[in-house]
Amino acid sequence: MGERLIGKTIVVTGAMKGIGRGISLKCAAEGANVVVADLSEQEGDASVIRQIEQMGTAGKSLFIQTDITKTEDCRQLIQKTVEIFGRIDGLVNNAAIYPRGNLLNTSEELFDTVFDVNIKGAFYCSQYAVASMIETGGGSIVHIGSTNAYMGQMDLAAYACSKGAMLTLSKHIAHNYAAKQVRSNWITVGWVASDGEIELHRKLGVSPEQLAAMGEATVPNGRLQTAEDIAYGAVFLLSDESASVTGTELAITGGHRMR
Repeated sequence: MGERLIGKTIVVTGAMKGIGRGISLKCAAEGANVVVADLSEQEGDASVIRQIEQMGTAGKSLFIQTDITKTEDCRQLIQKTVEIFGRIDGLVNNAAIYPRGNLLNTSEELFDTVFDVNIKGAFYCSQYAVASMIETGGGSIVHIGSTNAYMGQMDLAAYACSKGAMLTLSKHIAHNYAAKQVRSNWITVGWVASDGEIELHRKLGVSPEQLAAMGEATVPNGRLQTAEDIAYGAVFLLSDESASVTGTELAITGGHRMR
């Protein structure tokens, strides 16, 4: 157990699985109060809340059911966090979807769904978090990005554009709210063996073992990244160690798709 986030309250969206789950557990291990935000809670030992409780951490954990495509849910997420813990010190905009579709076959429905989750949700969670942080002396926002933001692979057109918008959001907050001690940073995520990625490839007939082999052959450092890899970077950006770090792009990619 560490102490890098003791006394801080961190909200993580999309926290039930994959990268969000990894970040939530790592923040808890570093002593933070962790607000787990997602559409629904898991049951039994699979629950992130249950895992945090079993860790016996210094902070507390709380699940808040949240649909980030609804601005009122974004508002209530931050409001409930402040009501219960007194403040919000960090927000991790992690929730995202990445259905396949190229520029020529992406429907309006798919486009709107991707943007509602990936950028509208991040925008309004940030809006309410920044307003609260200004009142309490500042805070840190971490945006979970993607290599696809810089151009995007062929079949992820809407996703790539949504992540490009998120990168702009991160820079916008960093530039305009630094004087209020609100920091905003972006993590460029490479190829992560998340639950969603494994399930997606399984549907395509690719086993987890085959996926790992693809990563070994494709990613320069010889493996797919893990949720824990991303979590280490998030903890740094949420901690006081990065007090002068804002507007940055932290690449946790193993060298994958370097520009």
